[in-house]
Amino acid sequence: MKKLVVLTGSGISAESGIKTFRDSGGLWEGYDVMQVATPEGWYRNPELVLEFYNERRKQALNAKPNDAHLILAGLEEYFNVIIITQNVDNLHEKAGSSRIIHLHGELFKSRSTKDERLVYDVNGWELKIGDRCEKGSQLRPNIVWFGEMVPMMEIAIKETLSADIFLVVGTSLVVYPAAGLIDYVPDQVPKFIIDPKMPDVIHRTNQYLVEEKASTGMLKVKNILRESYL
Repeated sequence: MKKLVVLTGSGISAESGIKTFRDSGGLWEGYDVMQVATPEGWYRNPELVLEFYNERRKQALNAKPNDAHLILAGLEEYFNVIIITQNVDNLHEKAGSSRIIHLHGELFKSRSTKDERLVYDVNGWELKIGDRCEKGSQLRPNIVWFGEMVPMMEIAIKETLSADIFLVVGTSLVVYPAAGLIDYVPDQVPKFIIDPKMPDVIHRTNQYLVEEKASTGMLKVKNILRESYL
């Protein structure tokens, strides 16, 4: 099987009702991102940060995978599919994809503020002040905030370097280091970028731009992949 590596961003989840940051005027559902998605925001007001992610969990609990998620899951029948996602929701999991690298963390997990190796499932939607790890420290969302290291990046780069086909679905390609993954794709490897608001991308060898929303763009690319790369 050929190895199909897919980088997904917020645009793939938008059709499932999860709003994207780039469409919200610099605010994330009414919140200043610097107050709710930075270590400084956490130290300043952990209650606000927990409230923000509790609301995100409520929204994600009711969200269902859309056709783009389902098509990617279905492609595992024909390809060795590795999904690298910037999204913290669990819609790829709900759709049935089996190999997912969450670059920016996972909404339904929490971690210790004392030992980041201690990670726990969040059952339901609520994480509260006073919820503690086994070492007694407050639990925080297991999210990679602005200004923090991206621990899964090295694994993502390794998978990208060995891709036979590379897809980019629903990302503006402006958030680094994730946006830099496409630069690791070998020149001879076909690269498909799917987005209704096509990011300003440099010309690359074997690069194909599909200016569509994720669901219809993935349907087109699925047919191309099955016709040309099996």
